[in-house]
Amino acid sequence: MFSGIVECTGILHHIEAQASCLRLTILPSLAFDDLRIGDSVSINGACLTVTAFNQNHFEVTVVPETLRLTNLASLTTGARVNLERALPANGRFGGHYVQGHIDDMGEITDIHSEGTNAQLVRVLAPQSLMKYIVNKGFITIDGMSITIIETDSKGFTVALIPHTQHVTIASQYRAGSKVNLEVDIMSKYAEKLLGVN
Repeated sequence: MFSGIVECTGILHHIEAQASCLRLTILPSLAFDDLRIGDSVSINGACLTVTAFNQNHFEVTVVPETLRLTNLASLTTGARVNLERALPANGRFGGHYVQGHIDDMGEITDIHSEGTNAQLVRVLAPQSLMKYIVNKGFITIDGMSITIIETDSKGFTVALIPHTQHVTIASQYRAGSKVNLEVDIMSKYAEKLLGVN
């Protein structure tokens, strides 16, 4: 479980193909000195398992389903990624419940400034996800817990404050950027309980 509050970014140092999987070596910008083999780390919002580590880097293996649903397959050596370790039981909780199970990718279609305080980012989302996306609700974009400020039939808009742009990969976003999306799991539970199709 994650909060969607990105701890730091990391650099994709090495990519190795292993059959139908990819092994990624990540260099975090902060010391992740409490990592252990088997720990979960969110990389651009995708929950992945640490398979090896040392004081400078850690490794994860990305399976075909995750490669299909996320932007991880398109990353190249040197790319920056958002990182968050799994929430500790006694830690503070500042975002929303994020599983790290990416639903699909969206595409950024427009970015423009709103004064000097924020950038408005419009995301085209798969139609299958739009029923879970509501005004003032949460969505996870590349591992970032963000509040939705506007929706329409094809997508949604969020506002990114300067701090978010500074400490995450959001500063790299351009029109056409593919982003990982995870909708709020509470909306799926509500759908299931109400028997809505």
